[in-house]
Amino acid sequence: MKKQYLILGLFLASFQFASAQFTLEGEFRPRTELFNNGFNYKYQPKGGNTSGREGTTAFIGTSVRAALNSTYTTDSYKLYLGIQEVFNFGDRQQISASGNANFRVQEAWAEIKLADTWSFKIGRQPLSYDDQRILGGLAWAQQARTHDVGVFKHKSKSGFAFDAGYSLNTNGDNVFGNSALFTYRELAFIHANKKMGKLSLSGLLMNTTFQDDQTLNNNAGTPTVAGDDFNSWGETKSNLLTAGIHAKLNLGTLGLAGNFYIQSGDRIGETEVKGASLFSLDATYKANTKIILLAGFESISGTTDDSAAFFPLYGTNHKFNGLMDRFYVENHAIGSGLIDLNIGAKFKLPNGYNLTAKFHNFKEESRNKNSLGNEIDLVVAKTFKGFKLVAGYSQFFESDDFPNPAGNPVANDTQNWAWAMLIIKPKFLSGTK
Repeated sequence: MKKQYLILGLFLASFQFASAQFTLEGEFRPRTELFNNGFNYKYQPKGGNTSGREGTTAFIGTSVRAALNSTYTTDSYKLYLGIQEVFNFGDRQQISASGNANFRVQEAWAEIKLADTWSFKIGRQPLSYDDQRILGGLAWAQQARTHDVGVFKHKSKSGFAFDAGYSLNTNGDNVFGNSALFTYRELAFIHANKKMGKLSLSGLLMNTTFQDDQTLNNNAGTPTVAGDDFNSWGETKSNLLTAGIHAKLNLGTLGLAGNFYIQSGDRIGETEVKGASLFSLDATYKANTKIILLAGFESISGTTDDSAAFFPLYGTNHKFNGLMDRFYVENHAIGSGLIDLNIGAKFKLPNGYNLTAKFHNFKEESRNKNSLGNEIDLVVAKTFKGFKLVAGYSQFFESDDFPNPAGNPVANDTQNWAWAMLIIKPKFLSGTK
């Protein structure tokens, strides 16, 4: 609690620096959702997830993101501090003296100007590039995603941008030893983007080093878990190399965007990956001032005789493969891969409302090429003075070939998800130079 008061006190003290260089903003984002009727059902699940199964009961839950974000800018550096709490309605008992332990420093970074076109950004920060397929901020999730990383950044007036970043995760006196799927030991990447008229072309080269479930205490000098393949840190490592390109072409009424990524090396647990791939192509067509047509295709490779499946890593996966998050959300390396063929449209409706409708057809990329089902997503949004309302409804029509776990009852006839979200982002203090 003292930590919370200290951080809030620093924000209040910052008002004395109220000038052109300081901004203080907030965010309040409650979201109510229908759970346990098909949303985020674990494809190829482990154990007892029964979301959307026969005999289960749906329920309503509300989560909230509450945040304060401050930026202080000088001619030589920019400093950013963001604190937030994510809580669920009912996760703190009445008159409880303690919180829910979800209050944290979400972002804390400094960007130092090195030259006219060069800077260095270090600290806890989001990594978000291109369409966020491999590296994304995951803003949909109330907790979002950040990395503890240093990034050299270059941006020229000719439309060329270049970032090179590196992160080494440790935990106190112990080398960071966590074999969780997303928790990396080291992350190194290079991202380059060139804008050439109507074409934007990006390249990404990223190496992710996972540490297997072993830890070296720097004081003791010996590993806590015995192993056969120790390097200088006293640990076994798995290195996964991801490389690819993202292209975006704007032809006026027609827009095209595509991805092609490949992976080689080892996933966590020294699971071998050889030439796993992700390919996608999306098109938008502006039919008129009120309708934009959408079409897309994505193929993510699955397990083969000599390779594990493609692993999308740290992208904003909720944005892809249907909003019900049945693929590549919390089950990030699907063995049979996925093919997603989708069509849709965006509509500008009267009174400032916007509607997006999308249809997905899913099937396995490898193994038996089974059909997995279809999904319909509907999202409506309206911006008011000072706040925004967004709501959605999705329904999944599961195929008979959907690989449900042995012994689990069949799916409900209706698997759906509904949600509504309020977004308020006040600017408490702002100025211009």
